[in-house]
Amino acid sequence: MSETQTHLPTDTWICASWQEYEQAIANLLNEKAKSYYYKGHMRLEMAPVSFDHGKDHVVIIFAVTLFAALKGIPATGLNTTTFRKTGVQDCQPDVAYYLRERAQTIPAGTGIVNLDRYPVPDLVIEIAKTSLLDDLGTKRSLYEELGIAEYWVVDVQNAQIIAYTMADQGSKRIQESQVLPGLAMSTLEEALRRSREINQSEVGTWLLSQFQQKEN
Repeated sequence: MSETQTHLPTDTWICASWQEYEQAIANLLNEKAKSYYYKGHMRLEMAPVSFDHGKDHVVIIFAVTLFAALKGIPATGLNTTTFRKTGVQDCQPDVAYYLRERAQTIPAGTGIVNLDRYPVPDLVIEIAKTSLLDDLGTKRSLYEELGIAEYWVVDVQNAQIIAYTMADQGSKRIQESQVLPGLAMSTLEEALRRSREINQSEVGTWLLSQFQQKEN
């Protein structure tokens, strides 16, 4: 690459070999950066995480975990974890979930999740404040190819969730989760909107009431 490692373009896809990608992320170990590799290109996301992004991140994790707990669905959530097919693909989604029989798949002590050894997550979520178009575009293609069952993009600006079910390296918009049946995107969107007006404990109480109503 013509750029020096300290002046690599960020928040965009640039052509790179796997070796160049490894060198770039090695130089970013002390930085709060997310990194992706797909089809001979890498993307380094260096933009600082905003207050709104951070808040929505917490609300979504809480909502999904609460729903799974109330429904008795085994779930293991992961925050900004690296999933890697060495030499081919690398990603660090904001949130990922292993569900049901996969919930205990990854052993404690694991660093990078080796997808040549372990299965992909059932659900991947990207929280998009500045990366919306890329999350809906190239990253969606990456997750389709990896074989992720379901992918959500949280549009922070508009408190909306664009959700897809994925199969056969393609995807289709959905309004209700397929991997967590009964969990409607409209309920999550309302939780996000409420979080703009009230604190997260109150949002949690509201979510609990909504999920319990659906059980009755």
